[in-house]
Amino acid sequence: MDIILNEVEARVLGALVEKEIATPDYYPLSLSALVNACNQKSNRHPIMNLDEDAVRQALDCMNQKNLAGGGGAGSRVTKYEHRLQEAFNFSRPEIAVLCVLLLRGPQTPGELRGRTERLHRFAALDEVHSALERLMKREPPLVKILPRQPGRKEARYAHLLSGDPESWEAEAPAASFVSPDSDRIARLENELATLRSDMADVKQRLADLRKQFE
Repeated sequence: MDIILNEVEARVLGALVEKEIATPDYYPLSLSALVNACNQKSNRHPIMNLDEDAVRQALDCMNQKNLAGGGGAGSRVTKYEHRLQEAFNFSRPEIAVLCVLLLRGPQTPGELRGRTERLHRFAALDEVHSALERLMKREPPLVKILPRQPGRKEARYAHLLSGDPESWEAEAPAASFVSPDSDRIARLENELATLRSDMADVKQRLADLRKQFE
């Protein structure tokens, strides 16, 4: 399967997967809710400021690749959903890991374990390694281990849906000190951003209901 996603497509796909698992009651997503999900300040790297036209164009391209398209039959507002599961039949650990790699770029198994908590709770680090191994053994492989960077104890892993990460990665050097509370704060920020995204979707639904009675 020849799938090469650009940066915007990878962000849109990751956001759709995340919201399907984390907030299923509000999934599929309207275009405005999807834009908000893509532009979250937490659990995203790099931070983006996409507009509706950019997200719509990414959706059109992924529709041609059978990775995303319209969903939510019966809604007055067009909703969008991913079709990654239909293409690859992932297990929950696999799709959780791949989702966070799409949203945040290359990460260590320890980082993945902390950042996938809302999608799938890994009881031990070995379970993260197992999910990564299964993704690397896919045909074609969907994940790759990167050369260990100087000063890092763990190697990082990257998804391959955007091609070879060594050709597109431009990550800044890691800080020499990371607060032990950083992952907890990031999770809280992510939950707040999700609530804001959900509220925007609810407001859109209320506006649509009002139009029906005008």
